Formats: sequence, structure tokens, C-alpha cells
Amino acid sequence: QNEGKVFLYKFGKKIFDKIQEKMQPEFADEEEINPFDFWKGANFKIKIRKVGGFVNYDKSEFDAPSALADGDDAALKEIWEQQYPLQPFVAPDQFKSYDELKTRLTTVLGRGGGETRMARTAEEMDVSSESKTSTGGVEAASSSPANESSDAGESEDALSYFEKLAAED
Repeated sequence: QNEGKVFLYKFGKKIFDKIQEKMQPEFADEEEINPFDFWKGANFKIKIRKVGGFVNYDKSEFDAPSALADGDDAALKEIWEQQYPLQPFVAPDQFKSYDELKTRLTTVLGRGGGETRMARTAEEMDVSSESKTSTGGVEAASSSPANESSDAGESEDALSYFEKLAAED
């Protein structure tokens, strides 16, 4: 029922690897095939299995090369005219700038504001050394209320940041 129809199909790494294997074979005795060629391409048979509760495409494969629509020029032209332009998917406005990506990476890796973080760590070390000396060399059982509130604030900040990331995607 879908014969001769054109669809957009978003696929992952497994299927991409299968296409690459066909276009750039690993072994010399295998024939290089462009599966997208209307006359010398090959149909792709998607075989979906559940493995460990996840969808798996390992058994998917290509048929032998053959002409699409049995080489009928009118049918090929009709199919060709149904194709979707891919430029909107790779247009520059579909991607974040280098600076945006760098900022996000730095934030996610916790490398942002390094001087502030080092200063805070130094302050925490001073507080913990004071608590050790004030208790005769034994560390106090609980941290100071100031440290607890800053830790709670940091975890709330981190949680809100990850919620924001989830909302963006």
C-alpha cells in the first residue's frame, strides 16, 4: 500500500551504519551500492525486533539492486516530484551557535564560574578547619546552617537547570 509513496523517516545509528556499509563496503569482494539511486539502488527491508525491552534493527537489510518502479520513467518522475527538500533540516537556524554550545557544555560540566567555586571551596575548608579545632580535633557532627542553606540552594539551582534543559528539548 505504500509502494511508490515518499515519506520522511528519521532513523538512528544502526540504520545509518547499514546504509554506510552498503555505500562503502568493508571488504573488497562486496559491491558498492548507492541505495538512493532510482535505477541501481536497493530497497531497504526494516526488520524490527524487541531485544531486552528495546527496539532493535540489527536484522534489517537491503534487497538486491533493482530499478525503482521497474524503471518506468513516468512513475520515477512522479516519485521524484514527491521528495521532500532536506535543506530546512540542515539550515543554520536549526543549530545553536558555537558560543551557545560552549556555554551550555561549561554549565553542564560544572566548569562555569571557576574562581567563585574555588573561593567558596576555600571558605568551606576554613570553616571545617575551625570546627575541627573548636571540637578538640574531632569534626562537628553537623555542618553550619550557612553551608546547609548554600548546599540546598545549589541542589535547587541544579534541579531547576535540568528542568529547564528538559523543557528546551
